[in-house]
Amino acid sequence: MDMGSLWNFFGLPDPEGTSPDSASPPPQAAAAQQPVSLTASQSEETLAQSPSPAPTLPVNQEPDLSRLRTPPLGWNGPVTPDGEAFHDLGVERQRRPQLPNKALRYIAPDVMKRIPTTAMLERVLQGDTAIVDLRSLVHMESHQMACRREIKHMADHARVSVFSLDSEDKLLMIPGQNVVVDMQKHELGLTPLL
Repeated sequence: MDMGSLWNFFGLPDPEGTSPDSASPPPQAAAAQQPVSLTASQSEETLAQSPSPAPTLPVNQEPDLSRLRTPPLGWNGPVTPDGEAFHDLGVERQRRPQLPNKALRYIAPDVMKRIPTTAMLERVLQGDTAIVDLRSLVHMESHQMACRREIKHMADHARVSVFSLDSEDKLLMIPGQNVVVDMQKHELGLTPLL
């Protein structure tokens, strides 16, 4: 198997530009059909007896353009001798890292034990997911309930749901706008772990 057909076997263009149709045919094996002798005089006679065909060179033969492909529009990479686009997998290209447009925000009550629901609403509408931690309000059960109601009101205004991440409802998650939460395949709280 020659290399041209190996390249074509894998669907790649031939890097040398020769097609399997234009490859030279194997030489005639007329001398191989006659018995081989060990003396030089007989081999010279057999060479003189067998007429060798004159090699024919193609004269003004135009290449077959029907098999050539043009590179895609806007292609600025290397091109094979056949004119096809060549994808060099060894070339490393640096792309600008895209700035993330969504974030995960951790929110805890401030010094005055308040939750900034107005700023939280803006971030949730932008697509950020908020994790609200009410565990610092340990001995303030009524204040925890007031914060939960305020968070629920903010989530209703943003048209998203509030999810509890623990069994005491002290760690709450508010997904951002266009954030998908799988509610079928999750286990929340510490009870399933025990």
